[in-house]
Amino acid sequence: MTKPGRIYGVGLGPGAQDLMSVRAHRLLTDARHVAFFRKAGRQGQARRIAGDLLPETAQELPMEYPVTTEIPFTDPRYNDCLAEFYNECIERLLAIAESGEDVVVLCEGDPFFYGSFMHLYTRLQDRVPVEVVPGITGMSGAWTATGQPVTWGDDILTVLMATLPEAELTRRIRETDAVVVMKIGRNLSRLRRAVSEAGRLTDAWLVEYAAMPEQRVRPLAEVGDTVPYFSTLVIHGHGRRP
Repeated sequence: MTKPGRIYGVGLGPGAQDLMSVRAHRLLTDARHVAFFRKAGRQGQARRIAGDLLPETAQELPMEYPVTTEIPFTDPRYNDCLAEFYNECIERLLAIAESGEDVVVLCEGDPFFYGSFMHLYTRLQDRVPVEVVPGITGMSGAWTATGQPVTWGDDILTVLMATLPEAELTRRIRETDAVVVMKIGRNLSRLRRAVSEAGRLTDAWLVEYAAMPEQRVRPLAEVGDTVPYFSTLVIHGHGRRP
C-alpha cells in the first residue's frame, strides 16, 4: 500500500512574509500541492501572503466558502452549509494525501487560533498524518502596530469576537484589563457602543490590516462608520511594573 502523504496546516503570521517561521517558509517553497481558503472571486488573504514563495509547479487547490456574511451565523443553515463544505474539502485533501503526496494548507495567523483549518484538522487527524505549524497571530501584529505593550505584570488579557451580543461585549470589556476584539467588519457600531458604555473609548485603538502594506492605526474615537474585515480593536493594560 502507498504510504499516505502528510497534510500541513501552516501558519503564515499576520501578513508580512518575513514574519512567518523558517519552517513555514521551507514548506511553502518546497510545496507540490497547496490548498487555501478564499471567498469566491477573491485571491484569498492566505494566498496573498504566500505570494511568490510558492513554486510555479505547485498545484493550487482553492477552497471557496459557500457562505460568509450572506446568512447570519445564528441561522441553522449556516452551520449545515459550512459543515458540508468542510467535508467536501477534506475529501479533496484526502485524495491527494492517500496518493502519497503532501499537501500544504495555507493559514492566516496561527492555524489553531480562530482559523478555518481547525475544522479540517478535527476531521482529518485520525485518517492521515496531520501536522500544524504555528504562526504569529494577527492580534500580536495588531498590538505591536500600536507601539505600546498590551499587558503588564498581572494584567488579564481578554480576546473577544465583535459578533457577541452588545451587552456581553460591554461587560467583558469593562471587567478585564487588556482587550483584543476581532471579526469587527459590520459589527463596528455595536462594538463602539459597547466600548463607550464600558468607559474605555479613549483607550481603544483600531488597527486595520496589521503587518500588511495597507496597515493603518487610529484611535477608535476617530474611526468612521466602516472598517475592513481585517480590523482589530486593541485596549492596552496598565498593570504592575517596576
